Amino acid sequence: MKTFLVTGGAGFIGSAVVRFLINHTNHKVINLDKLTYAGNLDSLETVADNERYVFEHANICDSSAVSRILSEYRPDFIMHLAAESHVDRSIDGPSEFIQTNIVGTYNLLECVKRYWAELEPCRKEKFRFHHISTDEVYGDLEGTNDLFTEETSYSPSSPYSASKASSDHLVRAWQRTFGLPTIVTNCSNNYGPYHFPEKLIPLMILNALDGKPLPIYGDGQQIRDWLYVEDHAKALVQVVTEGKTGETYNIGGHNEKANIDVVTTICSILEELVPNKPAGVESYIDLVTYVKDRPGHDVRYAIDASKIEKELNWLPEETFESGIRKTVLWYLENKEWWQSVLDGSYKMERLGHGE
Repeated sequence: MKTFLVTGGAGFIGSAVVRFLINHTNHKVINLDKLTYAGNLDSLETVADNERYVFEHANICDSSAVSRILSEYRPDFIMHLAAESHVDRSIDGPSEFIQTNIVGTYNLLECVKRYWAELEPCRKEKFRFHHISTDEVYGDLEGTNDLFTEETSYSPSSPYSASKASSDHLVRAWQRTFGLPTIVTNCSNNYGPYHFPEKLIPLMILNALDGKPLPIYGDGQQIRDWLYVEDHAKALVQVVTEGKTGETYNIGGHNEKANIDVVTTICSILEELVPNKPAGVESYIDLVTYVKDRPGHDVRYAIDASKIEKELNWLPEETFESGIRKTVLWYLENKEWWQSVLDGSYKMERLGHGE
């Protein structure tokens, strides 16, 4: 049994990692989460009572809290997922992204460096700090056949992607300067169960069910590589336990789709599964509404994931077609979860954790 410290473990990807570790390994998991608006303990209800799971309500910007948690639980692996991640929010208010993604990562690295330096030699050698990042740090792809590789130059377009690029550079600097054993992964767009409703796929599902407009930026031709979140969680655990220190691994879903095609697919599945539409709606696709594009909107992202396939033998199990159907079904079957997010009642969970 090893001990994993997962920062941001109540978030979308973080909670998938926690659930995977508890349900499919014998490892212990410490979930460190600040519980911002996107942190939801209901996403961990199925593992909350497991004796191998511990929740710590803390902020990665709080050195004393981070140091206490490291000293108390003595993790073998750290998986750093705590981050502000919504591009639109970063445009409206960049400061939180600078504070959490840059200052928070710096603070975490400093605390971990001190902790790691004092480990006994055998544990020090096997320790890993895994920083989870995004393909958005690479910016926009120009050619229709180009792919992001681990050597692609950084060219972030939004305050969000710039803050993540900064944190990536910090992690690599702490590895090269101080010898901290780090690994970085950059992933494509995730989707799946427990996704906060402000993001494209859950927003489209829930708006359609409610007969609301389905807002599409610009012409809807922005292309993303879609990765099912549970495939991503498996990849992340494989990277931190089997990956090589100092390396970067791109993780993609092999599923490039234009935004409008994603929405069309969702509408088609809903036509099949929920034929009784809201009043006044003849077809879900009729709800599509094109809105003004957001500033600095990248047109195309696409990941070359051949390195992780070749070196770690990882491939996604879900196609977009199988994953998006599972996702739609999950939202249809878990109304209580997303309804609590929409009405804000999920925040009541935090009252027992110092808020």
